[in-house]
Amino acid sequence: MLGVESIDVAYGHAMVLHDISLNVQSGEIVFIAGRNGAGKTTLLKSIAGFLKPKKGSIIFDNQTIVGLPPEKIALSGIRYVFQDKRVFTTLTVRENLELAAYPVKEKISDAIKRVVEIYPRIEKFLDAPAGGLSGGQRQILLIGRALIGKPKLLLIDEPTEGLAAGTINDILNVLNCMKGNVSMLIVEQNLSVVGMLSDRIYIMQEGKIIKEVADKEEMKNKEQLEKYL
Repeated sequence: MLGVESIDVAYGHAMVLHDISLNVQSGEIVFIAGRNGAGKTTLLKSIAGFLKPKKGSIIFDNQTIVGLPPEKIALSGIRYVFQDKRVFTTLTVRENLELAAYPVKEKISDAIKRVVEIYPRIEKFLDAPAGGLSGGQRQILLIGRALIGKPKLLLIDEPTEGLAAGTINDILNVLNCMKGNVSMLIVEQNLSVVGMLSDRIYIMQEGKIIKEVADKEEMKNKEQLEKYL
């Protein structure tokens, strides 16, 4: 579904990503792990169209997407859930979902139904201002909003960052509920979360992918993964 082949990405003259290659198959949950500054977010932004690689190719659904603007990439079926958990705080939860439904021409009733299916508790907040949601609830709203229009691939940046253990469980349940219905490429530093959900893991260090982990036992071994980090 997604193939990234030998991309280099720079901010000005500073090279940040070096010869990055990875792939995501249909229905997979693939994680990118690494320390702060490894280039994980830069990689997601490059796939989403916010940064243009200096070289290499990005193929999505058999189409080249390098050079396309982010809005066209989003409409092609890739949605990016940013790290900052930013919602439209003065609008209700329902209105946040309506805004996402408008460009993809999906009925708002269908959009809300899809979000409620992955997180039933959000139904009671639909007419409340989104600014009153907790950090975890905002994250779930953003993930749910990204599902509107039935995308094929979600790029999710640090979904559990700064959240309490109980809220992280809610995020885990939501992601697990989506598994198999949409492909996901997720940046995450919480190795317990990674081990529970991943089909494969790419380990990044200093702008490079240093290892791909596909063995189930190795993916669940937090101590083993920490060695790479």
